Amino acid sequence: MFEIGGEDIYITQSILSTWIVMGVLILIAIIIRIRLNKFKSIPRGFQNVVEAAVEAIENFTQKTMGKETTFFSGYFLSIFAFIIFSNYSSLIGLRPPTSDLATTLALALMTFVLTHASGLKTKKLKYFKSFIEPIPVFLPINIIGEIAKPVSLAFRLFGNILSGVIIMGLIYTMLPVLLRVILPDFLHFYFDIFVGGLQAFIFTVLSMTYVAQAMGD
Repeated sequence: MFEIGGEDIYITQSILSTWIVMGVLILIAIIIRIRLNKFKSIPRGFQNVVEAAVEAIENFTQKTMGKETTFFSGYFLSIFAFIIFSNYSSLIGLRPPTSDLATTLALALMTFVLTHASGLKTKKLKYFKSFIEPIPVFLPINIIGEIAKPVSLAFRLFGNILSGVIIMGLIYTMLPVLLRVILPDFLHFYFDIFVGGLQAFIFTVLSMTYVAQAMGD
């Protein structure tokens, strides 16, 4: 905690973890940008990894959303990278930023804004017609359905990651010191690696689906 202008500013574990994850991602982006000028027509090593990641997200975006949506791949790659790095940060003893509802809700709201902005850009004013389909009486239900999308996105990611943090904390508390070295490794593999990777993938795919649905054909 520190003070600015007479106001107390609290630095939580989640905020600190978020800064670390952001720092790592920014550092990776800077390294890629510096190495970009040295990329060759025949990729090797580091260039292979970068090109494979970019090509994979572009192909997946096209298959999920359509052929003309490649420009979305940068956003979804960024979202996926931030979430998976956040989820895996628990492997080095940090509290995952995604175990904080404020973080997951912010990510979900970004998708919410992108969804409706894309729908308006594509369909113009006709986009609002979808809220009164199949008949106008469904307007309240459709509005509630749209609001439920970011809420479900946020709570799904938050709940799965927080549950792993709580369970692992309880296990470390109950186990004798000698058993804390090997036994929890299997649970770390499930909660941190498997569930963390799966939830990052689910969040990204659902975000793609919502945007594609809003844009229509």
